[in-house]
Amino acid sequence: MTDRGRPALRQRKNEFTVGPSSLSWDGAKLTIDIDEIGALPLVSRVRGQITLTPKAVTDAEVALTEDGSHIWRPFAPVADIRVDLEAKGWQWDGHGYFDANFGTRALEADFDTWTWGRYPTKNGATCFYDARRRNGTDLATSLAFDMSGKVTEAPAPPKAPIRRSLWAVARETRADPGYRPHQAMPMLDAPFYTRSMVRTSLNGQETVGVHEALDLRRFRSNLLMPMIAVRVPRRRNWHFDEN
Repeated sequence: MTDRGRPALRQRKNEFTVGPSSLSWDGAKLTIDIDEIGALPLVSRVRGQITLTPKAVTDAEVALTEDGSHIWRPFAPVADIRVDLEAKGWQWDGHGYFDANFGTRALEADFDTWTWGRYPTKNGATCFYDARRRNGTDLATSLAFDMSGKVTEAPAPPKAPIRRSLWAVARETRADPGYRPHQAMPMLDAPFYTRSMVRTSLNGQETVGVHEALDLRRFRSNLLMPMIAVRVPRRRNWHFDEN
C-alpha cells in the first residue's frame, strides 16, 4: 500500500485508478492491475493482474452503526479468481470474493474491536460480522448468500474463540456448538490486525474461509501511528505524467 495525493486519483463510471494501479469493471468481471513496491522489510516490486469473476453481484448493504456512518457492501460473496503476479509461484486460480467498507468517520472513532469471516458453503457462502462499538453497543450480523446473489439472514451459531495471533490480537468466530475453530493458514499479522484462513464448522459442514480481527483500541495508541507511517509510504506529489 502507498498513500498518494489527489493528483494520483482518476475515477470513471467503471474504472478507479490510484497511481500506477487500477480496478476496472466490464459488466462481467473485475480486473485489478497492480504496479507497486512492497513495504519493509520485503521491499520488492509487486506487479501483475488479478481477475475476479462473480457468480452474482448482490444488492446487500449493511449498516455497521445505528446512524449509517459505516456501511459494509458484500458485492460478490462468491466468485472465481485468477491471480497472475510477476513472481515465481504467485499464479493461481481459485475461489474468491469481493466486498468493501465505506464510512464518513474514522473506524477508530466508532469501534473498539471487530471480527469478520466469510466461509464457503455447499450453497454459496456465509458471512459473520461481529463488532463492539465505542458507545458500548454490539453488532452481530449473520448473512447467507447463494449462487444467484440472493441474501438471507442466517441463524448465527455461538461465538467460539480462536488462538490469539502472533501479536496477541484476540480472535473469535462462529461455529457449531462444541467445535473449536482454528487457524488453517496465516495471511497477515500486525499489532492491531490479523487476517488468516480459519477452519470452522457450520451446520455440520467443515469449511475454511477468510477471517479478520481488528483491535482499534490498539490502533488508537500513540505508539502505533509512527509504525503505520513506516509500513505505508507516502507519495503526495505523484502525477500521471511521471510515467
